Amino acid sequence: MEKVGIVGYYQVKLYSEANYGRYEMIFEAVRGALDKAGLKKKDITTVISCTNDYYEGRTISNAFCVEPGGAYLVDESKVEMDGAHAMLYGLMRILSGNHKLAVVWGGSMASCFPYHSARLYETDPTWERPNAFVNDITASGFQMRAYMEKYSVSVEDIAKIAVKNRKNAAKNPLALSEAQNANLTTKDVLESEVYADPVTELMVAPPCDGIAAVLLAPEQQALKITDKPVWITGVGYNQDAYYLGDRDLSTCNSLELACKMAYNGVGIKDPKSEIDLAELFEAYAHEELIFSEAIGVAKKGKGAELDSSINGDFPINPSGGALGGNPPCATGLIRIIEAVKQIRGEANGYQVKNVKRAIASGQIGMCAQNSITYILEGGN
Repeated sequence: MEKVGIVGYYQVKLYSEANYGRYEMIFEAVRGALDKAGLKKKDITTVISCTNDYYEGRTISNAFCVEPGGAYLVDESKVEMDGAHAMLYGLMRILSGNHKLAVVWGGSMASCFPYHSARLYETDPTWERPNAFVNDITASGFQMRAYMEKYSVSVEDIAKIAVKNRKNAAKNPLALSEAQNANLTTKDVLESEVYADPVTELMVAPPCDGIAAVLLAPEQQALKITDKPVWITGVGYNQDAYYLGDRDLSTCNSLELACKMAYNGVGIKDPKSEIDLAELFEAYAHEELIFSEAIGVAKKGKGAELDSSINGDFPINPSGGALGGNPPCATGLIRIIEAVKQIRGEANGYQVKNVKRAIASGQIGMCAQNSITYILEGGN
């Protein structure tokens, strides 16, 4: 079976409120990815989009996205999860042998819909949804509190993650401008508005407008397109229980099992020594600590002891991660793009040295109910 390579990518600058429409952003992302790879519209054989009907307040949310997304007269489909899940669909289409170039794009304009309110539709319709006591924000408070109390982690430890990622975002020109803060302090984070105790505003990945696109091709085709393909060598995915009360929120079982699947496929035994960095979709600052343990680069309860800075022992989210901007349906795809940049040596301003293998993750559902992870590698 041929390998599948990422041969192109493009991410639109993130905005809290973009001054142009979603269709223009979609066109910019897809056209930009093709142009960077030296390809034409006629080279596309399949397009996978990632949008969400609930977020956009309409059914068939991809209906008017076909033409700007490059899918006119081309095999086309949609995924309503995260862009990282859409890439799995694109990967399978390439592996089927029926397609030579897949465009995978995802994103939305969170300035046009009440993101957190829309996520109430993830809850139980009989009790939780009408009362609205449980939602993605209060669930994050449960998750952070569960982790802190189980492992005696301080709120200051979690605030430091928010500081690190927002300072990293300040080096990333595509990150949300409002999330970029090179002078942020833990005191600033702790004194920001309380969202759901103990979560504060600056610990939250801010919803924003943005689109991202990735190009996938089989091995022989990939090597014709670029001399720097990034290979997808491992994939893992898993979904945890629906009800929060049935889950241990101090850990992330879905990500642990997704990583186990991906690692087994590649033969990774010691992630910290065999992987060079991680780009993880953390919806809240505390999730980065939980996720660092789930991917196996820190021991349980010891995520805060890991030096995850750009020049640290194991860099996590040198781009700023989702705390640098969280465009629904694009955030996981952006984590993949950021990992690709690092492997190709194209992360100007926040490049980690000697990156050969990286892990990137996406998530959906409250408290990362569903996780997907990719092992990405360079070299021909």
